[in-house]
This record gives sequence, structure tokens and C-alpha cells, in this order.
Amino acid sequence: MTELVVGMEDAVLLVQAHRGGWQAEERLQGRRITCVAADAADPGRVLCGTFGEGLWRSTDGGETWERVGEGVVGEQVTAVAVHAGVVYAGTEPSLVFRSEDGGTTWRALPGLLELPSRTTWSFPPRPHTHHVRWIAPDPHAADFLLVAIEAGALVRSPDGGSTWLDRVPGGPYDAHTVLLHPRTPGRVYVAAGDGYFESWDRGQTWTQPEEGLEHLYLWGVAVHPEDPDTVLVSAASGPYAAHNARGARSFVYHRPKGSFWRPVMHGLPDPEGTTVSALAADPRRSGVVYAANNRGIYRSEDFGLHWERLEIPWDVRYEFQRVEGLVVR
Repeated sequence: MTELVVGMEDAVLLVQAHRGGWQAEERLQGRRITCVAADAADPGRVLCGTFGEGLWRSTDGGETWERVGEGVVGEQVTAVAVHAGVVYAGTEPSLVFRSEDGGTTWRALPGLLELPSRTTWSFPPRPHTHHVRWIAPDPHAADFLLVAIEAGALVRSPDGGSTWLDRVPGGPYDAHTVLLHPRTPGRVYVAAGDGYFESWDRGQTWTQPEEGLEHLYLWGVAVHPEDPDTVLVSAASGPYAAHNARGARSFVYHRPKGSFWRPVMHGLPDPEGTTVSALAADPRRSGVVYAANNRGIYRSEDFGLHWERLEIPWDVRYEFQRVEGLVVR
């Protein structure tokens, strides 16, 4: 049964396929949600970061939650990831923490702060600070990580955070979403504020195949699990058009293998007033992908060429929010 975990700005929305339709329930209401993650190896384990109330964990698929990492991880958790039984959490100010027991005990990975580029990290709306925007464990190498600092660097660790490699020339500066292909070792995809980036060697070198992209502030990215050259991104002209519902104007683009980018909006809401979409491919159903924004949650069975809206209750307050995270499991 397909389940979605959707991080809205003030609640986690649990969405399930049910009797030919869909049902949705809220959890963690009233908290400032920043990120969500689920453990592919343990269907019950779901993690949620908040800004101001730390990190939360569910062991029953999101039905009930408990706070974890108190006194260690901190109050501002801005990124979370799970892979091979290891949980990573990123914070503001930028630091990464690691748990090897599912999120019960934690240790900091301070080597991140020794990177030379650290002196240039800065989040423009709050220039005195910066944060970990995304953590991407490599599905083909258990201890390899890519970590996006917003803004200033995409850095790497080959050993689970014990040592770190700094940003490289030509790489993304303001990475928002980082993916590694589940079946193609080394292939990395980045949606960034400074455009679209790809790597074939785990982030040592980068290219920017952007032909056809008319909007280069990119937020979400999804890749076809069986075809590493077929990709979706969500985009806008800048951060205001991406995130502020009153002035939003956002798009989804599709790039098929061997071709260039083109917008794919059939079945999606009008770009005007639509915040930029979070994207996530279904790991068990080839070609199925989801998009979530302030207008609702949308499903495509042809990897983005055509979309349909999930018929679930959609609170009016969501229409003024952006989606902070989307997981399909």
C-alpha cells in the first residue's frame, strides 16, 4: 500500500491509498516543520525535523511521535536522512549528527566545520547564520554522504562524517535537493538556487545541462528509477516566486533521455499562485511520481507528463504554505 509523508509548514500529513482512493491525517500539528525522512529498511520509522523543537521520531509509521536527540542535536533541525540503519540530522547553525541506533543516541560530526569554505557560508535572509539544507547518503556506498549547506557549499564525506571533502570548482553553491540514482553508482542530481547540476563521479566533477530550462531557481528533483537520464525538476524565477504563495509562479520540467527540458503542467495547477513543488518518485512503482505544493498533492503514472490531483481534504491554510518535505514509501 502506497503511503506518503508530507511535511507542511505546521504539520505532518500522512496520506495513504485506501479502498481505491486516498485518506489523509495530520500529526505534529502546530510545530514548525522543516524536513521529513523515512527508513526504507524499517517501514515504521519516520523522522521529522522542526525549527525550534528539535527532532521527532515515529516507530509506528507516523501515528505517534516522540522527541529524540534532546541536549545533543539541538532545536533547529533542518535536514534528516536515513540509510542502512544510520540516521543523520543536520542543523542550523550548520552541523551534522549521526545515530547508529535509529535515532536514540547521537554524536556530532565536527569535522564539517573545519572545511576552508566555512567562512563563506551564509543564508541570505539571516546572513549571520547558515544551515544544512539536505543530506544525501549514497545507496551504493553505505558511508558516503553528500551534504548541502544553504548557502555556500555542497560537501562530501567518504566515511560517514568522520572526514570531509570541501566544495569543488563548478559545483552547486546553493543546493536545495540532492539525489543519487538508486541503480547507477556515482550519478548525482542537484536542484539548486544557481541552476541544475549533474555528476557521474559522486560529486568530484559537475556539468550543468540546462537547455530548455527557462526558470533556473530549482527546488525539487526526481529521477526515474530505471532510467538515469530521465529527470523532473521544480522551478521558479527566484525565491519569492517559489515560496511566497501570494506572489508564487512555479513550474515542473521534464527531461527525457537524450533530449532537453520542457515544462510538463498537464493536470498541475496554474503556475500563478502555486508554490514550488516537492517531488518524489515511487520506489516500488516504475514511472509513478508525486508532486506536492500549496494547491494539493498530485500523482503521475508516466513520470510527469500527465498529472492528477489526489482527492483528499485540503485545509485552506495549506494554500498559503510551501511543502517542506515529501517521502513516498
